[in-house]
Amino acid sequence: MTDTPPTQRSVLIVSDGTGITAETFCHAVLAQFQSLRFRQIRIPFVDSPEKAAEARDRIDAIGKSDGQRPIVFSTLVNTEVNQIVKQANAMYLDLFTTFVEPLEGELGIQSTHTVGRLHHTADSADYKNRIEAINYSLSHDDGQTTKDLEAADVILVGVSRSGKTPTSLYLAMQYGLKAANCPLIPEDFERGQLPSWLPKYKHKIFGLTIAPERLSEIRNERRPNSKYASLENCRYEVRAAEEMMEREKITWLSSTSKSIEEIATTVLQKLNLEKGHF
Repeated sequence: MTDTPPTQRSVLIVSDGTGITAETFCHAVLAQFQSLRFRQIRIPFVDSPEKAAEARDRIDAIGKSDGQRPIVFSTLVNTEVNQIVKQANAMYLDLFTTFVEPLEGELGIQSTHTVGRLHHTADSADYKNRIEAINYSLSHDDGQTTKDLEAADVILVGVSRSGKTPTSLYLAMQYGLKAANCPLIPEDFERGQLPSWLPKYKHKIFGLTIAPERLSEIRNERRPNSKYASLENCRYEVRAAEEMMEREKITWLSSTSKSIEEIATTVLQKLNLEKGHF
């Protein structure tokens, strides 16, 4: 008899590196099965036969405890290591075999089969650019400074707690873009103008808005029962910010029901920001 509900499956993400690549793919695939619950377990740095045997045994133990086969997402490159883990009693989804081998045939060349190749980038220009972009976005968060805005790839504007900070950091971390962000506040609405230092950068400004009800919920978590978090004030600020963005012809979208990934992709498309090559 098992305590695991029949609608839940254990999913193991096995990698010779951090497992982030496999985890991202896993999330995208499992999101298509919303009626089921998944317990996800990451097993990173499986880069030797000994660690492979430990991973295999752990997968089998979980399957025995659950009373059903686990699902395994693997990005193991080393053939010997991969074959050991593959012996586990599980549904085994080998992402490299699925995608790399057909590409080798199509391109007419062999892949490097280098363990952890994606993450060996600490000395690369792309990696250094990404770190620089993260530092830039942190120092230009929430309008902390107006210096060096000519270096920004994008400037996000919107009312407080509309999603500017997480979007800025995601753009920096994922795409190496220097993203500044600036809140639109009641003083701006009273003047009926953007902050004085923003108009000359309008070509790189993108706006975020949010449903007042959701904004009130978020603000109440930070400052409960305050005017700042009241639904009436949130309605006023959101309406005034949207009117200002319309008047200034700033492209904007609502973050209410969109993920950070969706918002970032829209920003890239609308401002024609090129993703990095690798």
